[in-house]
Amino acid sequence: MKTAKYFIEKLGLQTHPEGGFYKETYRAKEEVENEHGNKRNLTTAIYFLLENDNKSHFHKIKSDELWFHQFGATLEILYIEKDELKTIYLGNDVENGEVLQATIPANTWFASRMKNYESFGLVSCTVSPGFDFADFEMAKKQELIKTHPQLSAVLEEMCLD
Repeated sequence: MKTAKYFIEKLGLQTHPEGGFYKETYRAKEEVENEHGNKRNLTTAIYFLLENDNKSHFHKIKSDELWFHQFGATLEILYIEKDELKTIYLGNDVENGEVLQATIPANTWFASRMKNYESFGLVSCTVSPGFDFADFEMAKKQELIKTHPQLSAVLEEMCLD
């Protein structure tokens, strides 16, 4: 039986600043200029793994991000849309509403966690235009609570500071 530790070691995953583990697997050589006038690689891809109570804390990026379920249990992707908290269940139980892939639009606050904290999930993520840490913003808990007080319980759990 393959475990989180197996994938972390075999894929060479390292700790991600937002939480969980990752490894970049692709960065296009071609570049595009994003809407802010900055050059970015056309697209990037990573492996991303969460286990047990690991969380990918609320953050946003300036590009669309596509998530693809690869192995293991279901992840919950939480995102804020029009002051409402929405949830995508990324997993392989499509008969019960899970999806194999999901898109998080650019500039959307989002986070993820395991649906069942006694498991792990391995996903792949692609970003286009490509990911750059200059386009990455971690949520400031108190600021997000101030703008979304109705979501304070989940923000307390899913924000770092």
